[in-house]
Amino acid sequence: MALSDMAIVGYAETKIVLRSEVDVWELGAEILDSLLERTGFEKGEINGLILSSSSTGAGNIFWSQTTADQLAVELDFCQTVDIGGSSPVGTVARAAAAIDAGLCDTVLCLFADTAVAENNGRPRSYGAEWTTPYGYLGAPAAFGMLSRYYDDRFGLDARALGKLAVAQRAHAVLNENACEKLRKPITVDDYVHSRMINDPIRLLDCVMPCDGASGILITRRKTAEQRGLTRCAVPVGYGERTNVGAASAIVDPTLTGHREASERAFAQAGLRPAQIGSFHPYDDFIIAIMMQLEMLGFCAHGQGAAFIRETDFSFSGDLPLNTGGGQISAGQCGLAGGGTNLVEAVRQLFGEGGSRQVSDTAHALVTGIGGIPYGRNWNSSTVLILSSNA
Repeated sequence: MALSDMAIVGYAETKIVLRSEVDVWELGAEILDSLLERTGFEKGEINGLILSSSSTGAGNIFWSQTTADQLAVELDFCQTVDIGGSSPVGTVARAAAAIDAGLCDTVLCLFADTAVAENNGRPRSYGAEWTTPYGYLGAPAAFGMLSRYYDDRFGLDARALGKLAVAQRAHAVLNENACEKLRKPITVDDYVHSRMINDPIRLLDCVMPCDGASGILITRRKTAEQRGLTRCAVPVGYGERTNVGAASAIVDPTLTGHREASERAFAQAGLRPAQIGSFHPYDDFIIAIMMQLEMLGFCAHGQGAAFIRETDFSFSGDLPLNTGGGQISAGQCGLAGGGTNLVEAVRQLFGEGGSRQVSDTAHALVTGIGGIPYGRNWNSSTVLILSSNA
């Protein structure tokens, strides 16, 4: 059975808020109820559950089983994917593999995190010993170093990066589920003159931590057809690479695992970057979008700024970019934030984008980034290509 024998038959998301007033399991229940209503499935027909990483659940053993219990679902298969921001995209491939192996038939992929209201994460890696004591604190430090390296090698064009920020913010203004605080238009000048956080990282480069949830329902295409679910998003290509350069003493941090992951995904799908109708990259920082454009083959390595200057990223443009606003302009729901862009891609393929609907609904590309090691690039890189069955 091929990846393309599966179908995403439904999607759901909550409003993204600065701080949740309800428990993470209540958000999950809202997603489940919405998916059942949308697809016509009964709760008892869902026998697989895959969760994304969660700051709320980190450090809690039996997280997937406990979540299933809270949702009152009895399962044949459950798993928590632990590759950070790459996890939501990674759940699609794992759900397909589980269904293909006969472990389950219909899978709820749930991405919920209340990282602002309740952060139970206790990261344990090199940080406590090798970076934190020296002031290398958090993602802005890592992306500041990465951006400085990129600038020294290729040169950074702040106004080109600002163009990406403006495009995503314009889409968030049209997205009623985006965090209200972020639903205000910005200009390139606003971006360029925003407060410096860690030179050359600006305030408008960064995501804002929020709370929220999203999810999708995956089953066999044959099952979808038998149930009359004619509007589906079909996964046709997937690639994943973890710890690029881990075995090397000296690495180029501008090279990411998305290069290898995208080669695999595009080969599976039989497509080229030029055939992608909407682009939904993981966007914890603006420069991450530009670097992914290079690694995914939209332009040459180091030529991201030139490509940005020549491309219209609006929902009606050449390459619609994160048409829901992305995490930077809709809000980042903790480690579940990658689900925001995945659900938006599915929405666009369903033709339900409303005032921000793209014209080309044939193929969408979604990516994930998970973890930021010291002196290299991202730990996990995931690439998923979805096609409409219409």
